Amino acid sequence: MDTGTHIVMGLALCGLAQADPLVAEHVPTATAVYAGLMLGSQAPDVDTVLKLRNNAVYIRNHRGFTHGIPMVLAWPLIISLPLSLILPEANLLHLWLWTQLAVFLHVFVDIFNSYGTQALRPFSQQWVALGVINTFDPIIFFAHIAALTAWFFGADPVLTMLMLYALLTLYYIIRFSVQTAVRHAVRNTIPDAGDIIIAPTMRFYQWRIAACSDTHHYVGRAYGRSITILDKFPRRPIPENDLVKVAFEDPNFRAFIAFSPIYRWEITDLGSVCEVRLIDLRYRSKEYYPFVAVAHIDEDMEIRNSFTGWIFSEDKLRKKLSFAHEEG
Repeated sequence: MDTGTHIVMGLALCGLAQADPLVAEHVPTATAVYAGLMLGSQAPDVDTVLKLRNNAVYIRNHRGFTHGIPMVLAWPLIISLPLSLILPEANLLHLWLWTQLAVFLHVFVDIFNSYGTQALRPFSQQWVALGVINTFDPIIFFAHIAALTAWFFGADPVLTMLMLYALLTLYYIIRFSVQTAVRHAVRNTIPDAGDIIIAPTMRFYQWRIAACSDTHHYVGRAYGRSITILDKFPRRPIPENDLVKVAFEDPNFRAFIAFSPIYRWEITDLGSVCEVRLIDLRYRSKEYYPFVAVAHIDEDMEIRNSFTGWIFSEDKLRKKLSFAHEEG
């Protein structure tokens, strides 16, 4: 989920924590628990700082190690122990338990969007992405805002947050049901489709679709059970030549492949260099595919420049590649 949603989720947990008699009655413990809940609801996303290095490192590692099982267990200790030194009168056990809940909930809800997490690390580095909730879901966000507003105006915080979680549980069930119906509709529309990816949008009934058969890639949209195919590309095997081998050794390409389960490729002779491009088919926007990996390779099989990430115009992509070349 996005940062704003994780913040309101942390605040909602502060309301739920009133169910703990020690939190409700002991001010130092309450203060520490509130701090632990807010820090715990954000801690796994500390890997966002990897953007300061480059896109390849960020894409390959965001929601990876920091969301794995060892860190889910470690974050509450990393947060609770310093807080207990700042507030020595706070009950450490209760502080740790509530902070653990905040960290777990952060990682748990991230599993439900299409980006996913490597939540099973170290047992598996596979991305777990159920793809039923958009990274920012307005219903989830504003349901939290409504619950927090009710608490602010005097509603019982525990009852209010329990009602919030009950409604959101029902919402998630409905989302799974809608996604299943969309998947059946895609199979009826493309009977020979093998891989099918259905990604949510901010609109309840609208979904992005990317699918592959043995012969074609398909990109479309679903509105309820109504499927519209927007693009259809022949599915061609990637050439096994030196140009492709060099491109696929580039860190930007390795990051793209680790992140993108369904993509097509293009090779273009630009004169002084050849351009190898991989295009993620999941994110079509206004007839453009913004998530790409691009490498320019010269006649000596040297990479002049490369890039991976979200770019919404060819002009911006050229600027990024030129900047990468100047840095190199």
